[in-house]
Amino acid sequence: MKKYITIAASLMLVISCNTKETKKENTMDISKNPLLIKSTLEYGTPDFTKIKSKHFLPAILEGMKLQNEAIVKITENTDDPTFENTILALEESSKKLDDVNAVFYGLAGAHTNDTIKENQKELAPKFSKHNDDILLNTQLFAKVKSVYENLSEANLDAESKHLVGEYFKNFSKAGANLSEEKKEKLKEINSEIASLSNDFGKKLLDASKKGGITVTNKEDLKGFSDEKIKSLEKDGAYEIQLVNTTQQASLQTLENREVRKELFEKSIHRADAGEYDTSDLVLKMTKLRAEKAQILGFDNYASWSLQGTMAATPDKVFNMFENLIPGSLEKAASEIKEIQAEINKEGKDFKLAPYDWNHYAEKVRKSKYNLNEDDVKPYFEMTNVLEKGVFYAATKLYGITFKKRTDIPTYHPDVVVYELFEEDGSKLGLFFGDYFARDSKRGGAWMSNFVKQSKLRNQKPVIYNVCNSSKPAEGEPALISFDEVETMFHEFGHALHGFFGNQQYTSISGTSTARDFVEFPSQFNENWATHPEILNNYAIHYKTGEVIPVELLQKIKDAGTFNQGYSMIENLCSSSLDMKWHTISANDTIEDVANFEAEALKSMKLNLDEIPPRYRSTYFAHIFSGGYAAGYYSYLWTEMLSHDAYDWFKDNGLLTRENGQKFREQVLSKGNTMDYAEMYKTFAGRDPKAAPMLEARGLK
Repeated sequence: MKKYITIAASLMLVISCNTKETKKENTMDISKNPLLIKSTLEYGTPDFTKIKSKHFLPAILEGMKLQNEAIVKITENTDDPTFENTILALEESSKKLDDVNAVFYGLAGAHTNDTIKENQKELAPKFSKHNDDILLNTQLFAKVKSVYENLSEANLDAESKHLVGEYFKNFSKAGANLSEEKKEKLKEINSEIASLSNDFGKKLLDASKKGGITVTNKEDLKGFSDEKIKSLEKDGAYEIQLVNTTQQASLQTLENREVRKELFEKSIHRADAGEYDTSDLVLKMTKLRAEKAQILGFDNYASWSLQGTMAATPDKVFNMFENLIPGSLEKAASEIKEIQAEINKEGKDFKLAPYDWNHYAEKVRKSKYNLNEDDVKPYFEMTNVLEKGVFYAATKLYGITFKKRTDIPTYHPDVVVYELFEEDGSKLGLFFGDYFARDSKRGGAWMSNFVKQSKLRNQKPVIYNVCNSSKPAEGEPALISFDEVETMFHEFGHALHGFFGNQQYTSISGTSTARDFVEFPSQFNENWATHPEILNNYAIHYKTGEVIPVELLQKIKDAGTFNQGYSMIENLCSSSLDMKWHTISANDTIEDVANFEAEALKSMKLNLDEIPPRYRSTYFAHIFSGGYAAGYYSYLWTEMLSHDAYDWFKDNGLLTRENGQKFREQVLSKGNTMDYAEMYKTFAGRDPKAAPMLEARGLK
């Protein structure tokens, strides 16, 4: 999942605080704050040897102040509004704030602490107000509107004209055309939503970190490897923490059904009761979002939110669901029969439950495809996957090369750094890879920038990927599952999108695209994980040095469509919940989260006992603290694009530099500079088709 900063700042996971230390931090000498001093390191990368948590709040507040001063200068300028004195000045007004926020939110997600958490709590309403004070500024919008309305007469290049259009669209979408009375009401709602989102994020982080299970009897961990058991050991017991999704990876190998059930129940109920209950926050946020949409003149939040996306309307999203659900249900029904048969074959008399699925699905996979995860993992040592797989694929397609850097400061010892070079040897940027789970990191996987590409600012990108693979015990190799391999390819697909950005302006550079387009390059990049030439280069047994056997490679491919009914249903469940929550009107009153969920899934014919949503509402971070409200469908939408694009590659010679260059020039380098449908059609020569995705999933 990719994150990015908007005109002021995007609100990531926000958590509570202690204000006494915060006030003390504000007394620091601003002129000596390392976050406000231009980094002397290569590429302007943050100097983590100098940056301390205490520096963030005063630097962010100073960044806001500097932007506010720049906005006043724009609005008080008596000259006629022009691109230079309005749009360009607005674009550059956030430079310092952008720089500080990039580091702050990078650490807030990947390596947080109490100070950062308390800063987030204090900053949530401040950012909301700051953003509104810009986007709802009547004088400022009048100048933006004037430039936009006189665009045909301006002597500007295509990218600059597009930038003007984006600013006008963003101001209009935010409510710049509203009356002053409605603007004030909207500001109140935005501030409250920001605070609620902050509370949701804190509760969910605590629920996930503290909501796992403790096993005291080592025998109850039967199915785990000795290395896995060793990594879970803590104070004479064994702790299994929760990951962000409903299903837990440990359920696949745990043989004790009661332990599986306990872990699953902890997962699915982590935030719907007790200390970490987020139900009330969900109800308040969805109600406020519906009210916001009503003020802005829309029937519901989804209709407002989908402006500027490829899907455009909720109806088109629901239409996509309707086309995918029948085949997915049919596939899932056949999988249920296979898994129940496997249970019966063992002489067990229980009915398949959700916490049995992954455990017995793995047994079906082994018997049907003779594919054992334990046989696969030794071929996927993390560094090999990264350097000889992910990077190798990028070299073959785009000609870029990589050099490991050990002299660049990082925010955590686990982080690795690589420098990227173009085919001609010129410098492209820096890459930070942070792959191991830890208590200071939120769940999931994502990409973002410490420095964003911009020709105007003379900036080359500094990009990071974050994942959550289990860290091995000291001295043991980092062996990962094939799912984790695909995640590494996925997140580096986002990174390539950012590295290949070729824009003047940061706000439309690289990955600053619509939600239902931004996941396209990342999902497309997953396809190379199983390309024979790529796979044979990185899938090397960590002990024997043997390249993955052809037979095992074929098994991985054959098993690729296995369990896809389940995968599609759990995704469709969550995607549907997202859209259902965000198509309620301001007049609707929802009193119970669980009841709403049940009715929503039933209405979509997705109420299967055996397959729960990938995320239930109460721990759906994407839509309640991660910026994907009414946008989770985008993963399915962009998957369609990714498979169709790979189909184009198949038709044109597949893994060639020529194909990679075309994809780079016509998609990856474009950022948000043109209509996305037009961009895709320029590349592929046609509109995308759903058939390749259905075939890849085994649904057709």
